Amino acid sequence: MTATTIKSSGAPRPADRSQPSKSSPARRLTALGRAELTLLIRNRTALFVALLMPLVMVVATKSSLDSMDLGKAGMSVVEASMTAAIGMVLVLVVHLNLVSAYVARREELVLKRLRTGEVPDHEILAGTALPAVGLALTQCVLLVAGGVAFMDLGAPKRPDLLIAGIAIGVVLLAALAAVTAAITRTVESAQITTMPMFLVSVAGSGLLVPLELMPEKMASVCELLPLTGVMTLIRAGWLGGTDSADVTRAALTALVWSAVSLLAVRRWFRWEPRR
Repeated sequence: MTATTIKSSGAPRPADRSQPSKSSPARRLTALGRAELTLLIRNRTALFVALLMPLVMVVATKSSLDSMDLGKAGMSVVEASMTAAIGMVLVLVVHLNLVSAYVARREELVLKRLRTGEVPDHEILAGTALPAVGLALTQCVLLVAGGVAFMDLGAPKRPDLLIAGIAIGVVLLAALAAVTAAITRTVESAQITTMPMFLVSVAGSGLLVPLELMPEKMASVCELLPLTGVMTLIRAGWLGGTDSADVTRAALTALVWSAVSLLAVRRWFRWEPRR
């Protein structure tokens, strides 16, 4: 029996999906994040929302807080406005920006093309979110540093709770952004579909009005809103004064919402254009 050697003809061969990937998840995420960052920088509207809107909302929030008796909540106006600023950053930079980003990439068939390659679905979503998440985390660090250095606020009493609150908030709002994108037809309509989450978070999650200043029944309902647990962890981490039972309840609420949101993304996220 003679062995026959077959030489390659040089024609391209279909990718063998059974073979291990040559690129690592870190490299893929970096490439996706770099591409998305370039698009974010070119989009002046998105960049304005990410960089300046949180500052504008903080100034507006501080003006509203000046008329409230925050002594009942155990906070000063500066403490309430600075912790609210972190929540504003999470809502505006992560949620609002990512809804528009996911919708735009879906309608431009970018997500569909990425799915034909070696990148798993969760890496596509995470890579798209990286620039917004990185920008939000940077702003949160600057807010804490600025509050300690220039606003006469003390250093965070429980840094672990503060970090946990911000981290859970990023995951939660990124997942909710993907869920919201699933029901959003165009980038323009994202301004409408993101409004309920924005209004509910600002009015009921403790960003604008601390739960301690609400009627008891209303506060009990607002404790169950998606961002309330995150805000409780952030305030407990920076200002302290929250008992362990409230912290545990807030953490469980935030984690449950995060888990439900991630399951909803897996079930309902749309990869095809809505036409």
